[in-house]
Amino acid sequence: MPSTVPVAIKRLPHGADLPLPSYQTDDAAGMDLYAAVDAPVTLAPGEHALVPTGLSMALPTGHEAQVRPRSGLAAKHGVTVLNTPGTIDADYRGEVKVILINHGKAAFEITRGERIAQMLIAPVTRATLEEVSELPDTMRGAGGFGSTGTG
Repeated sequence: MPSTVPVAIKRLPHGADLPLPSYQTDDAAGMDLYAAVDAPVTLAPGEHALVPTGLSMALPTGHEAQVRPRSGLAAKHGVTVLNTPGTIDADYRGEVKVILINHGKAAFEITRGERIAQMLIAPVTRATLEEVSELPDTMRGAGGFGSTGTG
């Protein structure tokens, strides 16, 4: 059984009639987010838009929310989250909004209540940076893109 963490969530007036984010199956990692648009929003190919969800929340300290694409929108329509994954910090209290982009060949219409993205709640590890004059050697070294294989 996955661990759980309480997250305070607030419905904003323009999202009052929409479902709260929810897991669609017992083993789903992400909760679906819904579009809280008043009127349909059409994304032409190559166009992006900031889509409201009608929600704000208070994440516990030491956690973040990651906003990720829904695979069905990406596979069927070429619509994805532009800044994937989008990060919502624990100290943010504004409305959760999703930047969607249409990479498809046809216009895509976003309607009220449509599932537009998924949100994962995850623990955050903070790093302590230690400046050094040299880094330890590895087999890869400074090899970049494509340096570990032929394909």
